[in-house]
Amino acid sequence: MRTPLGLVAAALLVLAPAAPAAADPEPSEDGTGGMDYPRGGEGPEGSEIAFEFQDPRISESSGLAPSLRHEGVWWTHNDSGDHPSEVYAVNEDGETLATVTLNLERRDWEAVSVAHGPDGEPAVFVGDIGDNFGGGWPNIRVYHFAEPEVLGDMVLDPAVLTFTYEDGGRDAEGMMIDPRDGRLYVVSKEFSGGVYAAPENLDPEGENVLERIDSAPLFATDAAFSADGTRYAVRTYWGVTVYDSADGVPGTSVGSFDLPEMEQGESVAFLPDGTALMAGTEGEHSPVWRVPLEGAQLPEHATEDAPAESSPDAPEASPEAAEEERGATLGAAPLILVGGAVAALLIGAIVWLARRG
Repeated sequence: MRTPLGLVAAALLVLAPAAPAAADPEPSEDGTGGMDYPRGGEGPEGSEIAFEFQDPRISESSGLAPSLRHEGVWWTHNDSGDHPSEVYAVNEDGETLATVTLNLERRDWEAVSVAHGPDGEPAVFVGDIGDNFGGGWPNIRVYHFAEPEVLGDMVLDPAVLTFTYEDGGRDAEGMMIDPRDGRLYVVSKEFSGGVYAAPENLDPEGENVLERIDSAPLFATDAAFSADGTRYAVRTYWGVTVYDSADGVPGTSVGSFDLPEMEQGESVAFLPDGTALMAGTEGEHSPVWRVPLEGAQLPEHATEDAPAESSPDAPEASPEAAEEERGATLGAAPLILVGGAVAALLIGAIVWLARRG
């Protein structure tokens, strides 16, 4: 679902003076005289396009998740709009291997996850969680079906899970499922967005209440767990934050960074080995980027095999260089502190106004 661009631009223009210009994404002209949201930067070193969707039907890819049954296969789907209710399995070259048509009327599909279903077998979960009416739907729905053992075109009647928010309806685009216990989480897309936890035991027939357990980054567009559940990521149009969830959710932030520039960044997923994120965007033949992770951002199952951060043969910095770096850091400290304080006050004011509205 598209967020009103004027609202995003207004928020970013208000926040822009709060920090050094190099650290803040600035709105850019969209060519028609209006303001457009930032589209990210270059991304971490080593970021590269992994593949592009080859299927012209995939024109508004809004979710991405790796298969649990088929190595190198990714599931995706289109956003809201005039699209059939189809989920696509694509390979590492972006070629469509299977089209699964669901017998239902879609509202606003925004996310997909692959996790073990109620029977313990791999299942594909599709989040019909977007809300073009800003909380106007009385509930949201998540559809799920068994991940096919053999990939091919098929038509299915999926199972349906129904959810309501404990604090009223809202728009959301992020959904993730903890692989350790199967608990589902929804991340809302707002000024004062939140992470919402589903009940531990879901009622397949009734409504399940989502409980707010944490705040979320501004305008989150997707979320995903690593394969071992020790990290999760929440992305926005222009960046991503990685959290340590080894002790559960909510987790502790272990770093935020810009994602590569994209037309409209929508999806995020961890590589199965945990060494990188995959980040996608809307558009016909749109690219999916591979974005490397490092240090504390790496899930535990990835850090076990990660190379050491330093080598005994690496040259040490000279005392003069160390002193110069220390002086530069101290000189920037007052600006950083002042900018952080102003940003905190402005964000608090925006959240307060949003809640009053």
